[in-house]
Amino acid sequence: MSVTSLRPNIDHWQERVDLAASFRWIERLNMHEGVANHFSLAVNPEGTQFLMNPNQMHFARIRASDLLLLDANDPRTMEMPGAPDPTAWGLHGSIHRHCPHARCVMHVHSIFATVLASLADSTLPPIDQNTAIFYNRYVIDDEFGGLAFESEGERCASMLNDPKKRVMIMGNHGVLVIGSDVGDTLNRLYYFERAAETYIRALQTGRPLRVLSDEIAEKTAQELDDYPGQSEAHLREVKAVLDGEGSTYAS
Repeated sequence: MSVTSLRPNIDHWQERVDLAASFRWIERLNMHEGVANHFSLAVNPEGTQFLMNPNQMHFARIRASDLLLLDANDPRTMEMPGAPDPTAWGLHGSIHRHCPHARCVMHVHSIFATVLASLADSTLPPIDQNTAIFYNRYVIDDEFGGLAFESEGERCASMLNDPKKRVMIMGNHGVLVIGSDVGDTLNRLYYFERAAETYIRALQTGRPLRVLSDEIAEKTAQELDDYPGQSEAHLREVKAVLDGEGSTYAS
């Protein structure tokens, strides 16, 4: 029996498996924050019902069956047993309530993205193919207001109304990435961290940067937007590696 069919009677099982795999992979890449940070995935057409990690559970242990099923429009959520982390609810609940195009939301404090978010100028210039992926495709939040409880989450959600802008560089905080599904979002998060690393390491040389023209940066970004099958293959291969190791993510 396939590991992805061990619990077929739990709602949204395949979505759970995909999201659980992403937690395990991000932990492996050391892009996690212990028992903090959070991912979510919408499971209804309106985008208001979503899966999310349990409160204070390490990414390395999360299984498909552990994921919470929440409703962004249910004001009683934080009063229920097994309620999510309040900052996760404030941020992800607000985004799923107001941004139906944000089917999947991943927020981390990964090292290089957070270094970028800590600079006075947090723009990411297109200096190579990876940085060019994000040309004109991110927003910078420079009004950090503390932990992302509900009012802060609502403010952040208001900055994600342009479906083309799928990355939020959260000044003094980290990065938030949205996408159409788990594979799309995981792939974008991975490449944003790689892009931020390239830029930060280039700055450390102290030498002038070779910045692409606006025309070539946009052309490259569009070509990568249209590149067929990469995000699906990325997630497929992540799960194949985990399955080959006997991981419990799909249980």
